[in-house]
Amino acid sequence: MSKYLRFFLAVSLLLFAMACSTQQNSNSGTGDPELEAQARAALQQLLETAPTARDLHDRAKAVLVFPDILRAGFGVGAQGGRGVLFGPDGKVLGYFRATAVSWGLQVGAQTLSEALFLMTDAAARQPFDSSGWAVGVGPTVVVADAGAARTMNTTTLQADVYAFIFGQQGLMAGLGLQGQRITRLNL
Repeated sequence: MSKYLRFFLAVSLLLFAMACSTQQNSNSGTGDPELEAQARAALQQLLETAPTARDLHDRAKAVLVFPDILRAGFGVGAQGGRGVLFGPDGKVLGYFRATAVSWGLQVGAQTLSEALFLMTDAAARQPFDSSGWAVGVGPTVVVADAGAARTMNTTTLQADVYAFIFGQQGLMAGLGLQGQRITRLNL
């Protein structure tokens, strides 16, 4: 049992350090074709499984996709991943990092994908804020997993941002408070 405890603590500390990091990557403006391909594939997976996501995609000013977020915790947890912001025409507008720290009754590790549909011009500008974007501060955000998304009705949707969590793998159990921060990467 102590072997598993050490594993979860090590992963939690590693992710915590990653979440607290403010260093941005630089790659001389060439972008990240592999990350872009993963983000496009993850978005396509969501659009095929959640009709509401397709409707939102058609109306969104931009879509920010994090294809592979790693989340782990044991009491204190963290998550992190990199993503791509796509314009309404599918053009890459930028690359971003999502990090979060959580605390509460939680244990486990999992990977997941996240798509943020930015529905207004103000919401589409939010990720470019030089200090980063603390999700939940500013534009109104509605969070839905792919299952809940099937019952959403686009005629009643009024939020600035819709966040879809999908493709979960692994096991993460418990309750916790969490704040996600999104910062721009210089790729």
